Amino acid sequence: MTWAVMARVDGQAYSLFGVPTAVDGAQAGELVSAEYTSTHTTFVVSAGSVDFALDYFSPVAPHNYTRQSMPYSYLTVSASSNDGSTPQVQVYSDADKSWIGQFGDVGMGWNFTSDTDGTQLFQMIPQGVKKYAQQDNNEMAQWGSAVYCTRENASKLSRVFDSVNTARSSFVKSGALSGEQNPGADTVVAYSHDLGTLQGTENVTFVIGNVREPAINYLGNPQSGYYRSSCQDVYCDCVRMLDDLHDADAESRTLDAAIQAKAESAAGSGNYSDILALSVRQAFGSLDLTIPTESLDTAESMVFVKEISSDGNVNTIDVLMPMAPIFYVLAPDYIRLSLQPVMDYLASGAWPHNYTVHDIGSNYPQAVGHHDGEAEFMPVEECGNLLSLVYMYELATGDTSWKLKYLPILQEHADFLVLNGLYPTEQRSTDDGAGPRANQTGLTVKAAIALNAFGVMTGQQDYTDVGLHFADELYNQGIGTDPAKTHFTLFSSQQEDTWALHFNLYLDVLLKLNTFPSEALVMQTNFYPSVRQPGGVPLDSTLGWSKTDWMIFGASTAMAPGVNNQGVRDMFIDDVHATLTNRVNNVPLTDNFWVKSVNGSTIGAANFGYMARPVVGGHFALLALGGANQFTASG
Repeated sequence: MTWAVMARVDGQAYSLFGVPTAVDGAQAGELVSAEYTSTHTTFVVSAGSVDFALDYFSPVAPHNYTRQSMPYSYLTVSASSNDGSTPQVQVYSDADKSWIGQFGDVGMGWNFTSDTDGTQLFQMIPQGVKKYAQQDNNEMAQWGSAVYCTRENASKLSRVFDSVNTARSSFVKSGALSGEQNPGADTVVAYSHDLGTLQGTENVTFVIGNVREPAINYLGNPQSGYYRSSCQDVYCDCVRMLDDLHDADAESRTLDAAIQAKAESAAGSGNYSDILALSVRQAFGSLDLTIPTESLDTAESMVFVKEISSDGNVNTIDVLMPMAPIFYVLAPDYIRLSLQPVMDYLASGAWPHNYTVHDIGSNYPQAVGHHDGEAEFMPVEECGNLLSLVYMYELATGDTSWKLKYLPILQEHADFLVLNGLYPTEQRSTDDGAGPRANQTGLTVKAAIALNAFGVMTGQQDYTDVGLHFADELYNQGIGTDPAKTHFTLFSSQQEDTWALHFNLYLDVLLKLNTFPSEALVMQTNFYPSVRQPGGVPLDSTLGWSKTDWMIFGASTAMAPGVNNQGVRDMFIDDVHATLTNRVNNVPLTDNFWVKSVNGSTIGAANFGYMARPVVGGHFALLALGGANQFTASG
């Protein structure tokens, strides 16, 4: 994607960021430092006598629905002298149609708007693109528009809509932009801020966004992708974003510091805080917080989550489960908001089966359901996830009434687990890359905990008793352990040479259900170091790969009451951290990676092409043990 930043210092041009091809007359700046927090990524680049700090800021504000729903981010460029001089400085930035998933020779409409307050806005709109369409090879949205705006700030602002080479060359030569508007295949929208003589530190801010209205097709009912006030156009949006920068930035820095402090307290080292900081924007970037397009009724808010890179499904239940810890910790109401479209679909009766649907749409943003009953077959997995998620929301918020509307559905799915949970037939689990398998111990663990949760939240002891019976069969009766009781097996009926990373046990700890005795958790936790590979603990005995979210679930289970195994906790955290920092991958944070070399695979390398997935919300599992809703708008 094209997003370039350049600068001129006393007439000499420098490329600072996002300029992969050399521009005549421009030199490359020198990177001084780089850092990231939960909401900011900042690079300091030296260019002659000036240091430029490039702060890329994506607000994460779960308690402020308006701010969270806005499909925009900020770039603030701060210029300061590094030798005490007072040079002449100009700052340039451009963006192009790649921001709306367009990479070929496609027709492009565009708008320019400005006002007396100094705000200027370019809007790029592709021509001939269907609503809800996406670029197949990278899952980028193609409908809607790209927006790039900025505001004069003690600077003289110029702009142009022209070919990339012409725009950048013009800046290199004069520091200003002008000329004919010239749309074409390589066109960029570009701004130049002339700061004049630099005195102290000067800042310029750009706002960039991808506006898709409507954002979601939910069962034929369009959903608006963000909350608007009286202003109903993108220019007003940009004005509001620029006006909100101070408050949004203050909120974000409070959140960043609080997450870091709580993570370090929970794990005793900086590795866990590094993991969480890298996970926040990725998790929240995968979702749309919506209201109905027709009514704009905020009381009907819903959250739609995209299963990015693995298959593009909408609100996949076994994606909502692993990402739920970040909601539990930051804003538990998001658990309900993300379940709402699922529950309303199930309540419609359009899904023809007596078990939970896998997702509500095969291709985001088409949340049109599976009326034909054809969806990925993992019934025990999804029934268990749904029941546990509903109880997780109730436990975190104290809201015991929301489930009542859907109680017949939940009871039907609990009944399915009673009949099918102890010895699951051949089916997939959440780790569907391993394929369908029968008698997976992990699925029975999930069913046992979910039935206990359902019994507790509905006051129906019979369901709790069945869940406890499943757990007793697995552990005390040994159908899910090896004969020596050193670990839970991958498959039931004492296949002692199999084992797995039994991440589902974490739900028992978080929900405080005591479905399994602490001795079972101690057994499993103590087993993990014995099967650790160079990159970490594999997902099971048949595989050479693992998942970062499940590894943190394992680390969290190690800290359950009666277990408290800090060594295993740190082992899992350190292995995940090593994967983030191994420089093997050049993709956004992957959750699935090789822990040992299989058929030439590289240890630490991403597997299945997984990247940027929302399940990294599960990295908050350890923090979640400290309680729900730990952060407010003020931190």
